[in-house]
Amino acid sequence: MASPSKPHAGQGQLRIIAGEWRSRRLSFPDAPGLRPTPDRVRETLFNWLAPHIEGAKVLDAFTGAGALYLEALSRGAGDAVAVDSNPAAIASLKNNLEILRCPRGQVVQSDVLRYLQGEAKQRFDVVFLDPPFHQDLLPKTCELLENGGWLADHAWIYTESEAAPSSLALPGSWRLHREKKAGQVHYALWERG
Repeated sequence: MASPSKPHAGQGQLRIIAGEWRSRRLSFPDAPGLRPTPDRVRETLFNWLAPHIEGAKVLDAFTGAGALYLEALSRGAGDAVAVDSNPAAIASLKNNLEILRCPRGQVVQSDVLRYLQGEAKQRFDVVFLDPPFHQDLLPKTCELLENGGWLADHAWIYTESEAAPSSLALPGSWRLHREKKAGQVHYALWERG
């Protein structure tokens, strides 16, 4: 019998906080490194982004379980792209979009750095960056976003990291708008100037 803390063997669950699919619970694979942004952090982030999410073009790089991606779509993002290299996470996210009957949004299985080295297909208004920790992926990803034409002029970029935002080597044109810490995770919202 499965333990009460896990709804299904080998599965985790996330809850959409607000918007069209408010309170919907969705499953995702319980895989190493897959750590959905907690409800409390998501609620804070989307309060910060409230004036900017409706109709926004959103990129969720390192989407994992897709918590930020699905929350953005639920709250009215106009178009959204999710990118991750984990095939189980991508399959689960596609399945969740089918369950929600969501026709908008694109899910791409790819290494994020390789994806961003390609030609920018559109410019994003909001970007979520929650890469695996201790692999130095955040600075490289931010550099590709900034230099590759992926960002709208006044884009908002959300980061989760194991290090304080002030210690990250991010593009000089990005201004730290808000930051907080939850446990060992630092999260921040940047505005591209």
